[in-house]
Amino acid sequence: MKPLAIFGGTFDPIHLGHLCVAWEASELLDAEVLMMPSGIPPHRPPPIASAEQRVAMLRVALRDQSRLILDTRELARSGSSYTVDTMVELRAGHGERPLVLLLGADAFAGLPGWQGWRRLFELAHIGVLSRPGEQALLPDELKRETHHRWVDAPAALRSLPSGKLIALSVTPMEISATRIRELIAAGREPRYQLPSGLFDDPGLLAPYRR
Repeated sequence: MKPLAIFGGTFDPIHLGHLCVAWEASELLDAEVLMMPSGIPPHRPPPIASAEQRVAMLRVALRDQSRLILDTRELARSGSSYTVDTMVELRAGHGERPLVLLLGADAFAGLPGWQGWRRLFELAHIGVLSRPGEQALLPDELKRETHHRWVDAPAALRSLPSGKLIALSVTPMEISATRIRELIAAGREPRYQLPSGLFDDPGLLAPYRR
């Protein structure tokens, strides 16, 4: 069965680095990818753009393709947005379909700090997005939990709904949402770091202008 992948983030704003990584993961896994803007992230400051503004930017960024799909369920949830709650909901809705939670290498290394992190392996596979040759330093607690879970081929994820880990080598793009916000606030136009459609409507990037 084809897996369904999940790529979350504040997307404040959505930029080409996000889209490139999600698209390559979709190709590597032969999967649709849910692009899931977070509600109230528990480990970082709240986004500058509102939920509605971030959704509007994502709708523009995801036009004219079918691999990457907007999913706004976390924005409808009150309180802090925990990944484990989202995965419980997705598992209930998708039965035995393989689910793949996509995480950057740094986020994966920090997994033991997440709410209910061990339960994630009961709910989904995890795809670790990394540069070619990159290997994150993992805490011992995470090594013990994951050493037996690694697989080499995406096909190995299709026969099980959850529980495995795979490293996905993707093209690095040194694009920072923080830097993009700084440039826009300074009156500059980071045109080749953002989807071109975001410049067609002046209101889309208004949250970042001074």
